[in-house]
Amino acid sequence: MWVYKKNHAGVASASYQDLAAYLNLYINFKLKVMDAKAMGLDADTAYKKEINGYEDALKAQRKTSPKNIEYNFIMNEYREGVLMFNVSEKKIWSKVQDDEAQIHNFYSKNAGNYAGKSFEDVRGQVIADYQQSLEDQWIKSLRAKYTVKVNDDELRKLAKP
Repeated sequence: MWVYKKNHAGVASASYQDLAAYLNLYINFKLKVMDAKAMGLDADTAYKKEINGYEDALKAQRKTSPKNIEYNFIMNEYREGVLMFNVSEKKIWSKVQDDEAQIHNFYSKNAGNYAGKSFEDVRGQVIADYQQSLEDQWIKSLRAKYTVKVNDDELRKLAKP
């Protein structure tokens, strides 16, 4: 709820559908973070240096200190955000940058989705669709690997029409 409220400032209430949709996105985010940790990305020297730099900057602000209860939420959110970015770079974005043949292959298999336009005319859309396809496959494999159980009754209690 802290993350939902932080990202939906000014929203006094949330429907069950809105909360469920947001929870689904949040679960996907957490699964990616778990994958990053399983890959050891949280032990990477560059990652640790970036986190330490952010923490030093956060501590330097007078309004946020380690004693502030939101401080831990903010630091955790930053740590996980950087991990999610790093793992996404490895699992999705670098694959697009490094493999033009795969992008062309994806276009060929899905040419019907591009209204007969040439690859050059829809290259940007093809890349976006290819990235989404890679992410969908990744999320599907993570959801198969990790069991996620949502207490629907508790989620309904949080919803306010």
